[in-house]
Amino acid sequence: MTKQEFQKLTENLLFLDGATGSNLMAQGMPRGICTERWVIEHRDVIQKLQKAYIEAGSRIIYAPTFGGNRLNLKQHGLENKIQEINSTLVSYSREIAGNKAFVAGDITTSGQFVTADGEYTYEDAFEMYKEQITILKNAGVDLIAAETMINIEETLAAVDAANSVCDLPVMCTVTVEADGSIFSGGNAVEAAVAFESAGAAAVGINCSVGPDQLVSVIRNIREAVSIPVIAKPNAGMPVIDDQGNAVYSMNPADFAKHMQVLVKNGAGIIGGCCGTTPDFIREMKKLLG
Repeated sequence: MTKQEFQKLTENLLFLDGATGSNLMAQGMPRGICTERWVIEHRDVIQKLQKAYIEAGSRIIYAPTFGGNRLNLKQHGLENKIQEINSTLVSYSREIAGNKAFVAGDITTSGQFVTADGEYTYEDAFEMYKEQITILKNAGVDLIAAETMINIEETLAAVDAANSVCDLPVMCTVTVEADGSIFSGGNAVEAAVAFESAGAAAVGINCSVGPDQLVSVIRNIREAVSIPVIAKPNAGMPVIDDQGNAVYSMNPADFAKHMQVLVKNGAGIIGGCCGTTPDFIREMKKLLG
């Protein structure tokens, strides 16, 4: 997909998919393991989920390559399998998407903070993302999605890395508090402006809190940038049950109604994060599509 084709696609409300991780755990994925390896070993689970998202109305699904960067894979002793892991996971999504949906190569934070003279520099981040994005591009993704980002500098490294190896559109979303502040400093508006300047095709938020708490954040981003604004929040705030599982507060219908408010306040690309399922996308599509 070219950046011009992406821009054309966003002339109308664009539906992303919903959560991956929380749905995989509901299907038996244990905590603390390498998600990417588990998904490779459970192809049927991810493909059934992504097929359901497409049937519900998702035009873009995220390949399950979220933690497929070298630093994350190294924690599991899998850094030497980075190409095999990312390529295989993209192939799973490509097979399901066919010509019915686009596939985003999903990347995320290393979990470290970029500092000028620290152990993890901008150059380190750039090289990490360049490696993974090159693999994703060669595997046939249509665009890149940098999500659940917690550091503006690291996200800029991801955008720069993408632009250095491909012409694919890059969507950038940070995770924020209800007031728009980012965990490592700065806020969602500053981040959005910086990402647009770096060449991102769309900017916004994902994960974070529920859509009911993000109205002013989305409105402020919309007023600050000229590119499409993304809203991919959680299904409300979670409560931890007796088994240690996160139980999210919103049902699909309520979520869709709150997402309608975000759309009225400037969100043009919408989906769901933790706690959402294909039913959440279906309800949004029914109400807004």
